[in-house]
Amino acid sequence: MIAGSLEARYNTCMNKPLKITRIGNSAGIILPKEVLARLRVGPGDELYVSEAPDGIRLTATDPSFAEKMEVAEKIMREDRDILRELAK
Repeated sequence: MIAGSLEARYNTCMNKPLKITRIGNSAGIILPKEVLARLRVGPGDELYVSEAPDGIRLTATDPSFAEKMEVAEKIMREDRDILRELAK
């Protein structure tokens, strides 16, 4: 029953309240190591905050970059022949 215990540990970690602390004139939170591991980030990395229908989303990738890549991939699929000729 390893999968069940991992899920229980994940839910416990991810539903833990985080305390807001003062950092100079700003405020911040300390992310538990489990959250950092899940996001695959560490000290010095950047995180992106965006609004989602159910609240706020915290990601390690820029959401606007992902949208731009989807558009670029669509163009590359549609104009594959033209791009192949230009690459010669």
